Amino acid sequence: MSVNLIFKIAAVGILVTVICQVLKHSGRDEHAFLTSLAGLIIVLFWILPYIYELFETMQSLFAL
Repeated sequence: MSVNLIFKIAAVGILVTVICQVLKHSGRDEHAFLTSLAGLIIVLFWILPYIYELFETMQSLFAL
């Protein structure tokens, strides 16, 4: 896993937090929730190949 991925995740987290705070203060709680959900989905798509690689390594390690 590269350091760039960690920085990208942190940037998305900061950006989503700021956007959610602005939306909550303007009274748009539903939009804030959808923004945080979209940020979570984006990060999960970035991490998914690494999780798959982890399970493949574990499978080959234990020869299941």
